[in-house]
Amino acid sequence: MTLLNKIRTHTFKVAFLAPIFVLPTLSKGQDKLKPNIILIMSDDMGFSDIGCYGGEIKTPNLDKLANTGLRFTQFYNTARCCPTRASLLSGLYPHQAGIGHMTNPSENPKGYDYELPGYRGFLNKNCMTIAEVLKQSGYSTMMTGKWHLGMNGKDQWPLQRGFDKYYGILDGACNYFEPKYPRGITSGNDTISIHDKNYYSADAFTENAIKFIHESKTSNPEKPFFLYLAYNSPHWPLQAPKEDIDKYRGRYNNGWQAIRMERYKRMIKMGIIDSAWDLSTQDSNDWDTLSDEKKKEMELRREIYAAQVDRMDQNIGHLVEYLEQNKLIDNTVIVFIDDNGACAEGGELGGGPARQLETKEGYFLTYGQSWANASNTPFKLYKHWIHEGGISSPLIVHWPNGIKKNDEGKLVHQYGFLPDIMATFVDLSNAKYPSVFNGNKIQPLEGKSLIPLFKAEDKPVHTEPIFWEHEGNKAVRLGDYKLVMAWDDQAPDKWELYNISKDRTEMHDLANQMPEKVNEMKKMWEAWAKRAMVEPWTKIRLLEQAKNSK
Repeated sequence: MTLLNKIRTHTFKVAFLAPIFVLPTLSKGQDKLKPNIILIMSDDMGFSDIGCYGGEIKTPNLDKLANTGLRFTQFYNTARCCPTRASLLSGLYPHQAGIGHMTNPSENPKGYDYELPGYRGFLNKNCMTIAEVLKQSGYSTMMTGKWHLGMNGKDQWPLQRGFDKYYGILDGACNYFEPKYPRGITSGNDTISIHDKNYYSADAFTENAIKFIHESKTSNPEKPFFLYLAYNSPHWPLQAPKEDIDKYRGRYNNGWQAIRMERYKRMIKMGIIDSAWDLSTQDSNDWDTLSDEKKKEMELRREIYAAQVDRMDQNIGHLVEYLEQNKLIDNTVIVFIDDNGACAEGGELGGGPARQLETKEGYFLTYGQSWANASNTPFKLYKHWIHEGGISSPLIVHWPNGIKKNDEGKLVHQYGFLPDIMATFVDLSNAKYPSVFNGNKIQPLEGKSLIPLFKAEDKPVHTEPIFWEHEGNKAVRLGDYKLVMAWDDQAPDKWELYNISKDRTEMHDLANQMPEKVNEMKKMWEAWAKRAMVEPWTKIRLLEQAKNSK
């Protein structure tokens, strides 16, 4: 029986970890070493889904990390799975890294390669990943989970982009219980078959993450490690173990309106949002207009989604317990974020046949726009869009050696965005970010280190504007003001302006009142777009249509 089989049960009991995964005694100077770094990302989760951000889903392990660490209330992603991952790992805007739109899927390896520098569908050679940078600074580098950054040739895979070890899915989604080719599991550089009736992807990603850390620390106790753990939870398909779904039976029988109001009040009380911000307009039909049968189905979709988040949290707990048992927790920086806002794909009431719920069947099973609106409380819009509901991410930072006891549990209200993660890790590791790597010119970092905020310095990290573009949706933020556009074929230049400090739910458009501000920030966005290799969305759509017509 293999080591992993010894510790794997359907419920992944922590009791099995202690006697098996115990490291040799480390030197007394361990705390003076470079910190270990763990970056955890969830997938398609709403801003308010987890407990420490106002949600009703049971997430005690993330809540504990937040209560003994820091929570950022204004951290931004890029509104979509693969552009976010490109920006996160490269420290650049996604277009600069080559993934301005989407990654080429396994079924169509060149489907999103538009042969334009910002739109290749895979990470280019003019960027470096966090793993490549930290490896040069003496780190072991490992990854488990969702890659989604190119798969058309192994040169685009994790081991060829700086990771020493990898286990996960290369594509954007898979069946949680039975991942199969072409959306199956890759271990190292090999596609493997799964023959385990108790398999669940979140469990397997965590098991392998612990295994990788253990192997690294056993072979070289004083060598720091970087782990990127990218869960596919709670991205569709809606699939979770029965015992986790059972925890939420009946919890959502009052519908999405009730959940939104519960969360809104709780978030105000917690200090996550300001009571002066209006709750965004309900973006769905009234719950009471549904038939009893439809209500039961929609309850179940939400129960499964909650169970996926719950199961991910359990797994994070297993990882943290391993670190604690092996005296690694104090010198390990743990960062938790999400890749985009809640997913409204599948229509208002979700996608995929109801008969596949609570089975191991199905692929495109979603909970739909109505529940996504609740997941993004109090914001509007979703994944794809650049309004706050699309780009707002929870960010938890836990680091006992670096966060003072008096600061534990604090909220950080200064804003940051994905490229800051690379800059922060370079700062933490004292790494050198090169201008040339493997003979290729490397673009300068776009982010700023968040270390001052870890030290509770309440000063802005960004005094310069930060930008977004995805599928024609655009935004720029500078200080309290945000200029944003949701793409509309009938009004392709209709910008909205909001004072985020007073109106983060974007309910009061100031564009007509402040045309000079609109024009000033629009010019900033246009200059950035030219610099960052952003193409007009109309051009990309024409190229996409031409590809599809072949």
